[in-house]
Amino acid sequence: MKKSVLTLLTAAGILTWFAPGPFELRAGASEAVQRGAAAGGAAGEVQALEARRQQLVEKEAQLKAKEEALKKLSATLDTRVAELNAAKKGLEGALVAKKKQEDERYKKMIKIYKSLKPDEAGTLLNKLDEKMLIEMLNQMDQKTVVKLIPFITQPKVLEWTRLTLRGRE
Repeated sequence: MKKSVLTLLTAAGILTWFAPGPFELRAGASEAVQRGAAAGGAAGEVQALEARRQQLVEKEAQLKAKEEALKKLSATLDTRVAELNAAKKGLEGALVAKKKQEDERYKKMIKIYKSLKPDEAGTLLNKLDEKMLIEMLNQMDQKTVVKLIPFITQPKVLEWTRLTLRGRE
């Protein structure tokens, strides 16, 4: 019996010597937990990266949608600018045509006033508003204006002179 107890104690000692103790088991368990956590952390990182990638894909899709909307808006604006430029050219053409017609009417009236005697033409010109009178005087030749000035009221002649000298017609 002594021998078997001794053998048991020796075996227990050897096992204790080579086998990990309760503290060592805890440390081993801790390492296993850490490895599991690291594996879980890696899985968490993968999930976080996947979520970030998904966010970037969504943002990229949103940016593409906005870019397309901006391209459409830009095309619409370009079309509108082209329409406005065409309208502007049309208005400028109409304005030139109107000015030409107006000049023709003034030329016809000037011919009529030239055919009148200077005192009769002066009397009629005095009855016109100042703007019309000035426009007619500007379109008349110098010889005709010289004949008419004595018969036009002085304030109107002076205003025509001021505007002509300033370069405004």
